[in-house]
Amino acid sequence: MGLLMWLLIGLIAGAVAKMITPQDEKGGWVSSLIVGLIGSIVGGFLGGIIGLNRLMGGTWLGSLIIATLGAILVLYIYHRYLKEKLNLPL
Repeated sequence: MGLLMWLLIGLIAGAVAKMITPQDEKGGWVSSLIVGLIGSIVGGFLGGIIGLNRLMGGTWLGSLIIATLGAILVLYIYHRYLKEKLNLPL
C-alpha cells in the first residue's frame, strides 16, 4: 500500500474514531491524522497477532476497519490513563 493511501486511511480512521468516542478535544484534522496513523500501527500490530488481518483480506476497507479499531483503542487509552499525565491538547 502506498504512502498516500496509508495517510488517507489514517486520516479517515482518526476522524471516525473521534466521532465514535466523543470527547472534549481541541485538535482538528492534523490530530485526527496522527491518531489515525498511530491507530493503524496499533491496529495492524494487534490484528496480526490475533489473525484479524487475514480475516479482513488485506483490502482497503479491511485496513480502514483495523485502523479505526486501533485508533479507538489509542483514544481510549489516552483519555483513560494519559490525558492528565501528558497534558497534550489532542
